[in-house]
Amino acid sequence: MESFPDPLLTRTLSLVPAEDLVVVCRLVCHQWKDVVDGDAVWEMKCQQEGFQASDSEVEAGNWKTCYFLNKRKRNLLKNPCGEEEFEFWTIEDEGGDGWKIEDVPGDNGVEFPSAGVQKYFATSFENCSKSQTIDLLAEGFWEELMDNIQPKIVVEDWYAARTDAGCLYELCVQLLGENHDVLAEFRPDGPITIEQFSDGNWNKISHTFSGYGPGVRFVRFQHGGQDSLYWKGWFGVRVTNSSVTIEP
Repeated sequence: MESFPDPLLTRTLSLVPAEDLVVVCRLVCHQWKDVVDGDAVWEMKCQQEGFQASDSEVEAGNWKTCYFLNKRKRNLLKNPCGEEEFEFWTIEDEGGDGWKIEDVPGDNGVEFPSAGVQKYFATSFENCSKSQTIDLLAEGFWEELMDNIQPKIVVEDWYAARTDAGCLYELCVQLLGENHDVLAEFRPDGPITIEQFSDGNWNKISHTFSGYGPGVRFVRFQHGGQDSLYWKGWFGVRVTNSSVTIEP
């Protein structure tokens, strides 16, 4: 078996599913282990699936990391638009009349830029906030990756006001260690204020964590707000299409 030419073996193994390569194929013999642990087979797999590596990944020969990050690239927040009511969210505050889920565009609202978003979470006349905590290891990201490679963690959120009411919006995203200690945090300076009689358009806020150091195991995402006029009902900020992604 060890006389099997490496280039031919590499091309053959590049057709094998990635999990089988790591769990099964690398245990066959020393030659197979060397090929699976090398860059060439993973570069081929990236090319087969159209995954693009960054310049730093190419320079460092991190084709295996590039492959797995692209395969796992997805929104790690569950139920970001309220299609499943409040499933997966922890309600931290429900002031006033609490949270409510409404259909886009809603009263005195504006259509969302993407047709796929059909619902949003609406806040009331006192502070409303909700959160999700993402377990990165449970989602398939491994300790060595988070500690040594430290891939980008990209956070996005969308918020809007009604055209007839002012509101306040708040966001706090934390990178947490194994014991839920805070290792890094993104929080805009003070609540974001939208004045009454705005255009009602949806606004995107985003942040990219990079170079955050070793030890990150969880991401805690919390957002919310309220209206600034203290009107009974759900005249506060609207939020939807939140996302947290791990990117190459």
